[in-house]
Amino acid sequence: MPIAYRSALRHAFMSTLFFLPPERKVPLERRLRGREEGRKLGLADVVIVSFGKSGRTWLRVMLSRVYQVKHGLAQRHLIGFDNLHARNRQIPRVFFTHDNYLKDFTGHADTKEDYYDKKVVLLVRSPADVAVSQYFQWKYRMRPTKKVINNYPDADVSLYDFVMRPNAGLPKVIEFMNGWARELPRLKHLLVVRYEDMRADPGEVLGRIVDFIGTPATPAEIEEAVRFASVENMRALEQKRVFWLSGGRMVAKDRKNPNTFKVRRAKVGGYREDFSEEQTRRIDEMIATSLDPVFGCGPAAASAAEPAPGASQEPAAQADEEASTAASA
Repeated sequence: MPIAYRSALRHAFMSTLFFLPPERKVPLERRLRGREEGRKLGLADVVIVSFGKSGRTWLRVMLSRVYQVKHGLAQRHLIGFDNLHARNRQIPRVFFTHDNYLKDFTGHADTKEDYYDKKVVLLVRSPADVAVSQYFQWKYRMRPTKKVINNYPDADVSLYDFVMRPNAGLPKVIEFMNGWARELPRLKHLLVVRYEDMRADPGEVLGRIVDFIGTPATPAEIEEAVRFASVENMRALEQKRVFWLSGGRMVAKDRKNPNTFKVRRAKVGGYREDFSEEQTRRIDEMIATSLDPVFGCGPAAASAAEPAPGASQEPAAQADEEASTAASA
């Protein structure tokens, strides 16, 4: 059964349980989502894991463009797990996940054993930048249902309060990254990619990723993918609704408000512009004392990376949800 139908069935089933209290309905919803993720994981040729707002959509668009150019597909078709694979079997089935619900189905909350035998690309980013981007996702784009099942605030809070909130902001991002850091030695086929490195040299990082996946690209294909995923082009495509097959997730909620776009600031170390000196100090201190240093995503790294000469100053968006009609919603 296609993924889109499974997602629709889940929505339909959950709608019949409107009478259940949240403490019963939320675990069921998360388990059903985890079951969907488990099926995708079993079929996937490669898994791309990230915390939300770590650069996933930017990477998705670049990968999609590589395969579009290589196999003569229309630019409106973005990877949504196996949709491009169905058009050409040489294109891998790519499972994009935030590693959020699978454990609710498998029960493996303390390990990453579900991924041990899979080919995994782990995309990481400075947790402070992630937490700030999560705030704008929560405030302007996140559905009420997603707020409930992921324990996000249901009332308005300030940016700083959100970032420092244990179940929504910086502590949650750090916990996610530390969980993966502990499991790195047990993953047999792993490529760690830093968002900051993609910003500095997107072509070089994209080349490493497609080589790791097993679908190497030519220099011309890489160059076109980087151009296509520039912030200027992504914003133009979003305005024109080029990705209409990807559903409402690839459309700005309010065209007059740049914070509602998929393509937002996408700046390395941008969080420093959002807080006072004292708030920034506290954020940096939390990262320095709590984050495993293995990824090199501490406060110093957040201000060290610079775009390569000629690269877009603000590459494409970092959405935290699937960009396909087949994605979990």
